[in-house]
Amino acid sequence: MNMKRHSFRVRIALLSATLTGASLIAFSVVFWWLIYKAYLGRLDAELKNQLLQTNHLQEQPSLQVYETRLTHNFNDTPIIFWLIDREGFTQYRSPNMPNLNLQISNFPQSSDPPPPDFPHTPDRPRPPDFPHTPRRPRRPPHNFESHFPPPPPPPPPQLKIMTRRSSSGLWRVGLVTFPHQKVAIAVSLSGIDQEMASIRNGFLVSIPILLLMIVGASWLLSSSALHPIQRLTKSIQQVTVKGLDQRVPINTTDIEFVELIQVFNQMLERLERSFKQASRFSGDAAHELKTPLAILQGELEQMLQKAETESSTQQALSHLLDEVRRLGGTTRKLLLLSLADAGQMRLYQTPVNLSSVLADQIEDIELLAPHLIIQTEINPELMVSGDQDLLTQVLQNLIGNAIKYNLPEGWIKIQGYKRGKKVIITVSNTSKDIPLKDRDRLFDRFYRGDPARTRQIEGIGLGLSLAREIARAHQGDLTLDPPQLGQTSFTLTLPQAGSKLV
Repeated sequence: MNMKRHSFRVRIALLSATLTGASLIAFSVVFWWLIYKAYLGRLDAELKNQLLQTNHLQEQPSLQVYETRLTHNFNDTPIIFWLIDREGFTQYRSPNMPNLNLQISNFPQSSDPPPPDFPHTPDRPRPPDFPHTPRRPRRPPHNFESHFPPPPPPPPPQLKIMTRRSSSGLWRVGLVTFPHQKVAIAVSLSGIDQEMASIRNGFLVSIPILLLMIVGASWLLSSSALHPIQRLTKSIQQVTVKGLDQRVPINTTDIEFVELIQVFNQMLERLERSFKQASRFSGDAAHELKTPLAILQGELEQMLQKAETESSTQQALSHLLDEVRRLGGTTRKLLLLSLADAGQMRLYQTPVNLSSVLADQIEDIELLAPHLIIQTEINPELMVSGDQDLLTQVLQNLIGNAIKYNLPEGWIKIQGYKRGKKVIITVSNTSKDIPLKDRDRLFDRFYRGDPARTRQIEGIGLGLSLAREIARAHQGDLTLDPPQLGQTSFTLTLPQAGSKLV
């Protein structure tokens, strides 16, 4: 089962929205991540700076004052401060410190171990320092520096930064280890999270708006790009018998469509030339045959009058005269069709009362087919404006077909009425069901359906085609009604006098 494809403009808009949306989402994710990393990098740099400044915290008069100043340096963001001495005892710890699972083992190890001292453990307090008598410094001996190398520089502090989660959110934790103490500073990431949430919300609002703008721009762009194709389509729609002289202008067309339009214009030129040649040939042939057939018909009529009654000669001449008349009718139909094809069918416009024309035709039916049941529903004064001879020919063709293709002991129903500004004539008759493959070709020229069904019926397959051309020349139409079991119906639609069908 073939699925219905969307139009080119819809597919272009959807493709543009898909590609642009994917690009915008990828760009937003990467940009958001880079901004987040930049915030973290700036925070880490500030953390390192503050951690390195804690080397001389023992000189501070109050560690709580330092914590307050530290909070101010981080723009009043929640701060955790933890100071541990060389022996592992906590000298200061921020109140209400959340559980960040920070332990002494988390701190980086110093590259230079502390000098040996009085043995103690965290569970065993350090004994107080005993007073001692200051000793007078000894004067270094001569060339002391030459005998002993200078003391090594102090080891650099060991830094470590990590992210920890608590019940209050994420924290950025900086750890530093000095030879004489360890310091931990934790900064809450709630401020950064709020900034990133604002950026994310901005992306969530701006991306759909951008996508709508891109879809609209793609729609307008595709419409502009398809404008030459639309003009070409309109020109193709106007390619009828009367519109083969249509051409698509090239001077205002994009260069990409120039070759396509040139090929189309060349095709129209070939079609116009071929159609004119075919129309001229059929018209000329019919016109040239008209005079000889008229002369031949006159000669045969004279010979038929002089022939002996009921002789074989009279029968032969009568048969030849019928064939000549039939050939003359075909010639007239071909001439009318050629004029219709060329748009030169001349109509002698006069008011025509189709009700009276149908009344005359019904009298002929009673004479030609007395075995058929005739049903009529004809409104009076069905007035149209047109050529009475041609319209009479259309009705004769419809009624003649209803007689020829009827069933024994069948019926013919003729309806005539007004509907709005239209006059509608419907001719129905009992008949065999027409195959679907034949219904679409009934109005083709010289088409007579199954030869087994039509070999005994006169005609050459031009009547319906000519009748429809006459109806269309009168701004009307002739159609075959939808199939109904055991009957065939044709409907002739014409504008009322003084109006035109739209």
